[in-house]
Amino acid sequence: MDPRAKLPESEEGTVLFNTDPIVIKDHYEIDYRHSYAQDSPFFAGLARGKLMGSHCQGCGRRYATPRGHCMECGSATTWCELPHEGRVHTYTTCYYGSESFLKETPYTLILVEFTGVDTLFLSRLVGAAPEEVSIGLKVRARFLRNCKFKVTDVYFVSA
Repeated sequence: MDPRAKLPESEEGTVLFNTDPIVIKDHYEIDYRHSYAQDSPFFAGLARGKLMGSHCQGCGRRYATPRGHCMECGSATTWCELPHEGRVHTYTTCYYGSESFLKETPYTLILVEFTGVDTLFLSRLVGAAPEEVSIGLKVRARFLRNCKFKVTDVYFVSA
């Protein structure tokens, strides 16, 4: 065995809080430069309080999550504004999340369906206890006052 074919190890251990199930302490931090490229109008829309989706120029399909080309027919899409009101298609309550969501845990993720839109939009539902959430619940988009140009700049509340 080549001695260079071994990962270096440190003397650091992992803090173990529980053994069944295993619960550990873990830290993760990174700075990352990323271009939104062709999706930039979606994030610019959030800064203006607008939800932007895609409309297929070939078959007319409308996407809640923007894309440059239609997944059905392959035609190019154009930008379209989505409604701010929709309904919960499905949901889940998250008891663990990334560092960004630790203060909100537990939180509810929803897939929102909009009238006239062919796909769903993933977001958070804020201000409703897990037992108050149901499929079909009417919801309305809200936007952060100070845009961070992230998909979390939009969230939903019960309508």
